[in-house]
Amino acid sequence: MKMPRSAYLVAVLAAFVAACAPQIRQATPRPAPENFPRADYERAAAQGKPVYRVDPEGSLVTITVRRGGSLARLGHDHVVASHAAQGYVSLEEGRADLYVPLDTLSVDEPALRAEAGLDTQPSESDIAATRSNMLDKVLATQQFPFALIRVSSVEKIPAGLRMAVALTLHGATRTFAVPAQIETGSDGMSVAGSFEFNQSDFGIVPFSILSGAVQVQDRLSLRFRIRAAPWPTH
Repeated sequence: MKMPRSAYLVAVLAAFVAACAPQIRQATPRPAPENFPRADYERAAAQGKPVYRVDPEGSLVTITVRRGGSLARLGHDHVVASHAAQGYVSLEEGRADLYVPLDTLSVDEPALRAEAGLDTQPSESDIAATRSNMLDKVLATQQFPFALIRVSSVEKIPAGLRMAVALTLHGATRTFAVPAQIETGSDGMSVAGSFEFNQSDFGIVPFSILSGAVQVQDRLSLRFRIRAAPWPTH
């Protein structure tokens, strides 16, 4: 029996809503990526330079993903978050190296959606489907399990500081000039900032159906708040 066109469209849109959202699941912690430069920070610390280790529990990275297209009302905006950033910072050298295990990403935590100004809340099943689609089809985490962040220099600007940040995602690396605010104290340091980038710059094709009538926008907004403690501790 042939499916009526209206029923077909409903089925396609329902599939989009399910594919366009994910469940928060905790993954087994991964070791650092191969060739991660921990030894560089060990040497800096041995030379008496101040080195800090990132505190995953005190750090947060969020990405706001917006819907687009003429039928955008049928989808949801999303907030993707990491509470698992790890790595090291050397302020004296103006350098930092961090990594995020992508299989630890959460999607649409209610508090983070509210903070981002999103006034809807997808169902748990929608969230689970979106997360699965994101990890498997969009980020291809089996092939590219980490996002890597490298800060190679820091300069003063009137509004604070500007960092040269190299982001490696999906096998591609792109560099950004990122304004940031850094605070230091006896118990550690924190850095906060934000920037935007396009998924397509990393070889990622944004999700789209119905000839683009329902789609995920290419442009993403990333915010970060990283806390780090003196390392090594004695």
